[in-house]
Amino acid sequence: MARTQQSYRSISPQSNKFAALARLLDIFVIGTTLWAILDLGAIEWDNKHTWWLLISVVGFGVFSSFNELYRGSRTISVFTEIRLIAVSWLWVLLVMMFVDEAFDLIDPIYKQYFWYWCLAVPIEIISWHVIVRSLANLYREIGKRKHRVAIVGATMLGCELEKIFREESGLGIEFVGYFDDRNRLSETEKVINVKLAGDFERLIKLAKKGLVDIVYITLPLRAELRIKTIVEQLSDSTASVHFVPDLFIFDMLGSKLSYVKGIPIISILDTPFYGVDGAMKRIFDFAFSCVALVIIAIPLLIIGLAIRLTSPGPVIFKQRRYGFRGEEIIVWKFRSMTVCEDSDNVLQAKRNDPRITRLGAFLRKTSLDELPQFINVLQGRMSVVGPRPHAVAHNEFYRGQVKGYMLRHKVKPGITGLAQVNGYRGETETLEKMEGRIQQDLKYIRNWSLWLDIKIIVLTVFKGFTGTKAY
Repeated sequence: MARTQQSYRSISPQSNKFAALARLLDIFVIGTTLWAILDLGAIEWDNKHTWWLLISVVGFGVFSSFNELYRGSRTISVFTEIRLIAVSWLWVLLVMMFVDEAFDLIDPIYKQYFWYWCLAVPIEIISWHVIVRSLANLYREIGKRKHRVAIVGATMLGCELEKIFREESGLGIEFVGYFDDRNRLSETEKVINVKLAGDFERLIKLAKKGLVDIVYITLPLRAELRIKTIVEQLSDSTASVHFVPDLFIFDMLGSKLSYVKGIPIISILDTPFYGVDGAMKRIFDFAFSCVALVIIAIPLLIIGLAIRLTSPGPVIFKQRRYGFRGEEIIVWKFRSMTVCEDSDNVLQAKRNDPRITRLGAFLRKTSLDELPQFINVLQGRMSVVGPRPHAVAHNEFYRGQVKGYMLRHKVKPGITGLAQVNGYRGETETLEKMEGRIQQDLKYIRNWSLWLDIKIIVLTVFKGFTGTKAY
């Protein structure tokens, strides 16, 4: 046991020194560009310029981290890298504009030079990123011997890995081939129809002769003894050995790698909103809801008065729904029906539903009945963007009908969501429609980013508030 713990402690996360250097160079570019532009304008440095620099450096560092700009140029395309730089700097400018409105950060006489700086910085950062990427690719292509790579295991995962090697020429890889015991291939693996370069014994011989530089083991997790034997035999060679676990056999959600005293932990099903990401989403939700409630304050009063005058009953309809971690929450809506159902058997609204009032039909069609939920966001029960909350009765029914249904509760429910802007809005009279909605919800959780939230909000404004399926 002690030896096993010691082995775990020897596993450490890979440090990306280039990413750290890239961060420092970006900071250097921001600072030197500001100094150069002020110097060209014969402007003396003062405290406000220090604040320009401080806000821009900290802001770009924060937003570029959220956008995962420094995760490695090999894993993203050049166009993606340019977009991430531009978006990160745009957020910095938005923050500086907000600060300027509050504290007069930018003097009118300096505004021209401020905009020169704002334009020059992203151009220079993008330029040096692209130049370094190009030089690195050129070095790998002509200035360095290619790595001879072999894959152990003729599996689907191995095929995906080989595809990446062939598509990314900048990786500097010469693919040697697949190695596996032909008579041990499963029927699924035989369907792949790959050409084997040999069995395990041949791979060991090539590695000992120095003809293989890197070995990737893509055997299934159940082949523990085979993997251990191969690693032991390869230890008598100079080849580097990497094990690629086939985690895609799981329907992963919020997956990430972490360590507990050196023991690697891989999350299979988790929420993406722990730590900094969770704090950023909460800050965004709170700020956006405050602004939204100020803007819609008068419409809220008008709608409330109209409901009171046109039909008997409360203005606000409160219903139990499932929230984060499946906990019951109370969701607010403008009452749009003659009834306020919140029992164990709640019927979904249907076309020409007699329970819907005349005013309620308009409110539901335009989603105006959802506006009080901004108060739920301020309370911390909901988010602006997330899976739409369902009535408790519907949850209990569909959790037994749709695979992964309860995973949508790994995040807070939202006023709008990816499903709603992609056509899954309104009644789900068939199981297939609910399955489609849940798949969109899970896709949102897997791919969440602050930029995705903003995109969904914009799409909601243009096409999510109304629709033929809303009644």
